[in-house]
Amino acid sequence: MSRMGTVICAAVAIAAGAYWLSLPSSTGSLPASPLIGSADAQQAEVDTSTIVEMVQGAEDAPVEVIEYASYTCPHCARFHEEGYKQLKADFIDTGKVRFIYREVYFDRYGLWASMVARCAGPEKFFGITDLMFKSQSEWARAGGPAEIADELRKIGRVAGIDNDKLDACLGDATMAQTLVAWYQEHATRDEINSTPSFMINGKKVENQPYADFKALIEAELAN
Repeated sequence: MSRMGTVICAAVAIAAGAYWLSLPSSTGSLPASPLIGSADAQQAEVDTSTIVEMVQGAEDAPVEVIEYASYTCPHCARFHEEGYKQLKADFIDTGKVRFIYREVYFDRYGLWASMVARCAGPEKFFGITDLMFKSQSEWARAGGPAEIADELRKIGRVAGIDNDKLDACLGDATMAQTLVAWYQEHATRDEINSTPSFMINGKKVENQPYADFKALIEAELAN
């Protein structure tokens, strides 16, 4: 999903307002909003070291690929249905690429999806991410906040997470605030202003056909 604003603008949009507690939905209370006071977001020092990087592939792979993606981005969903599967088969599973997935939060629903995807830890993260993208058109258009939260809980339950655990994850305001700070920290440093975007061995790469993406990786492997 192309984002014409800067990362700072996106972060400020997320930061406007305050965390709010919501009305109950059919399966429990809504998750906290990612909206945090803009002054607090800019001034408070949030310890982002608690956020776990979601990684696939060999630790000593010669090429590192970082993907920045939003769960509500249609272009990201398309990449995961096509390019990512080829990338995994060609390079990740063969030990040539260490792949890191970092979430981008342009809206609260993307943050909620991230909190569900991370709820069961790294072991289930990529499987849940696959479910999120496959059903994106359903849950992201389910209606208002209550309906979208319920659809995200359904995905979590399909992955084997029980309702109590899901409600605890979605209601963790500290985690939500930390994830937003973590996103802003990395995306600002890497100048991410659209999704999906990639870093290949530290060089920023925009979304492109897989054949071109593959050629860039092969060039890195040849160095």
